[in-house]
Amino acid sequence: MKKRILTGIQSSGKPHLGNILGAILPAIELSKSKDAESFFFIADLHSLTTIKDGKERKEFVNAVAATWLALGFDTQNNSFYRQSDIPYVTELNWYLNCFTPFPMLANAHSFKDKSEKLADVNAGLFTYPVLMACDILLYDANLVPVGRDQLQHLEITRDIAHSFNAKMGETFVVPESQIRQDGMLIPGTDGQKMSKSYHNYIDIFLPEKELKKVILSIQTDSTPLEEPKNPDTCIVFKLFSLLASHEQILSLKNKYLAGGFGYGHAKNELLSLILDIYKDERLKFNQIILDESYLQRELEKGALKANTIAEVVIKRVKSKLGF
Repeated sequence: MKKRILTGIQSSGKPHLGNILGAILPAIELSKSKDAESFFFIADLHSLTTIKDGKERKEFVNAVAATWLALGFDTQNNSFYRQSDIPYVTELNWYLNCFTPFPMLANAHSFKDKSEKLADVNAGLFTYPVLMACDILLYDANLVPVGRDQLQHLEITRDIAHSFNAKMGETFVVPESQIRQDGMLIPGTDGQKMSKSYHNYIDIFLPEKELKKVILSIQTDSTPLEEPKNPDTCIVFKLFSLLASHEQILSLKNKYLAGGFGYGHAKNELLSLILDIYKDERLKFNQIILDESYLQRELEKGALKANTIAEVVIKRVKSKLGF
């Protein structure tokens, strides 16, 4: 029997280069395993804790879906769906809320990080880890790849599953975590970690003129054009190195060290590299984002498969609870 891999995808904005290199491409590569079946869902219910505008949420969901499809996620052999298309997840959320102790949620960093301003904390944010547990347990997932920042929430999922099984009898598959080992720190245009919250991200799907403007905004030092430059301290070179071949990296490094090569030249080389590497993906993204009927069909196809499995699990839970 194939092991089941599950990954939740944030829908708080259009994915950027950091998301693509750090999470999306590694997840797509993992989904190609012949002894595994992947369930990748867009966490649009989770986004409601912060995003209240329906039009904005729909645009973000479509952008996320188009990105994963453009980058080659195989929806024939795996499942790709919207969280909100699975009504069983909110039903299970209530059941598991009733089995989750208050202190466990009070200690979750998703709440503690914002607990100094309780007026800004809604109940959805407080119970976020329970909904995450439902996202996982509803599909008998065996393996959940997570970044270190989400490891605590996965441990909460495991605790909830163990506790429910102990009280009500074997019901849930207890998932294992897989910490993403890429450890890849993708620098943004200001040198900090690339993040939408820092407004320092690179959107590879922008029109070429807009993308060039973003690339040209990358911060550099004031070393004069004619002098040699240190590639090891340059954000442009770091980003180039994450994408380029060994030969391309060595060539650019030699230009830095030789002098007579400006940061503007380096930025143009980075732009050309992005346009070259993601040429097909950019074209596909722009086609998909304009074809909403295709997007809906793909997501509904995945939801149909996910709902079939979720129904079996929810019946198992309800029978144990006497419903």
